[in-house]
Amino acid sequence: MSGSGPGRRIGLLDEVRSRVPIALRPVEERERLLPSWRDARPSRIRTALRVSQQVDPGGWFVVGASTDLGAERSLVRVVDGVEITLWRDTDGSLLAGPGSCPHLGALLTDCEVMGGEVYCRWHGLALGREGWGRWRTFPALDDGVLLWVRRPVPGEEPSERPVITPRPPQERSISAVVALPGVCEPSDVVANRLDPWHGSWFHPYAFSHLEVDEGASSDERLVVEVTFRLSRTWGVPVRATFTTPDKRTIVMTIIGGEGAGSVVETHATPLGTDERGRPRTMVTEATIAHSERPGFAAARWARALVVPAMRRTAARLWVDDLVYAERRYEVRRRGEFR
Repeated sequence: MSGSGPGRRIGLLDEVRSRVPIALRPVEERERLLPSWRDARPSRIRTALRVSQQVDPGGWFVVGASTDLGAERSLVRVVDGVEITLWRDTDGSLLAGPGSCPHLGALLTDCEVMGGEVYCRWHGLALGREGWGRWRTFPALDDGVLLWVRRPVPGEEPSERPVITPRPPQERSISAVVALPGVCEPSDVVANRLDPWHGSWFHPYAFSHLEVDEGASSDERLVVEVTFRLSRTWGVPVRATFTTPDKRTIVMTIIGGEGAGSVVETHATPLGTDERGRPRTMVTEATIAHSERPGFAAARWARALVVPAMRRTAARLWVDDLVYAERRYEVRRRGEFR
């Protein structure tokens, strides 16, 4: 009989809570939701951004997702106005070079790749790891989730590899990448993520119960408690950090709660200027989800359904956040809020 009393019921509830990460956290009605502008101090955000902009990327830029590039065709991407051809060597590793064929200037996009060489569509000139004349390859890396290329940048000391924040084991994770362009500079993208205070107010469909732990935070690291929304009633509470491994990247890492170890990497790559002379930046965001719960294995098995949903969620957030980043660029251009 002792196994059926109140103590037993409390024990069962505790066990359920430990197994199920979902919490009963109703969304505050809009008129009762506390604005966050007092906590989002402009000086606090500016200081964190200034610190982040001192971290040298070593000349490395994210140019897409690993899944963007197959083995049989080339791809051209742009970094700060420079066309870059991407293709794969015979071992699957990433190769990169100038976007124009050295013969007559053809754009080396969607070209055949055979034996680790990209064949120009116009006349079939084969270009490989060894280059051709003054046409030389660039340092490049496929890290299993993202594609990187290194280019000379004034003020940046070239590094052998990009700085990549620790990620969960790839074979036990689910990765999803989205890319959206915006009219702004990379620093505007980073500044958006260094303002977590806007999350609950600007994205109430995605976040709630967001608080910055100022005691654990610093100019180099923000620590937040936040609930990811599943519905207006239910959510998943987590503890997360925001760090900037380089001045064009900001990473959210879940350090407590469901999915501990999961990361969301946001990379800002300058594209050059548009027809009006305004800077354009490509935001590439990689969500690398992980969980030790047995049920996550089923999610990995169903990744064909899960990944598109992850991409839709990230894209919806960045539609909003690019409004923020683009507006920040505009007011800076006019000399406001520097």
